[in-house]
Amino acid sequence: MYEFDETDIKIVNLLLEDGRMSASEMSRRMGDISERAVRYRVERMTEEKAVQISAVINPEALGFNIKADVWLEVEADAVLAVAKKMASFENVTYVACGIGQNDISIQVVAHDTSEIYYFVTEVVRKVAGVRKTTTSIVPLVLKDVYQWRVPERIRKELSENKLTASK
Repeated sequence: MYEFDETDIKIVNLLLEDGRMSASEMSRRMGDISERAVRYRVERMTEEKAVQISAVINPEALGFNIKADVWLEVEADAVLAVAKKMASFENVTYVACGIGQNDISIQVVAHDTSEIYYFVTEVVRKVAGVRKTTTSIVPLVLKDVYQWRVPERIRKELSENKLTASK
């Protein structure tokens, strides 16, 4: 597992602000690290899969104005197969397996609610192993995974650990 330090977190937060920010700009804004060190750290974090740098398209820009969360109850021996099948659909943006009342959670994007209805009733429910679905239209998303920041509490803990270790 990658061991983050306070400098790594500053770099990650700058990349979250602008994923195309250059190492020289990050170095300038941080003030206490060289451009070369920034490049090395970004490379190390990406190689160790601690961070992923990519473009994120807004589905609404392509006319997919409706989002829905769909929870699936699935036969016990079919969970992984059904999850993989859900991940293969182009209009499914998120797939996760869970423990509890629902076995799989997916997010679907569509042009309108009738497209959501058709996809859930005529595609998802007909996949072998699916027993039940529950659908909720999502009218507003306030925070998504690519907007998540490292909690300030963790940054402070890393800073305190650094001070303790240097004593």
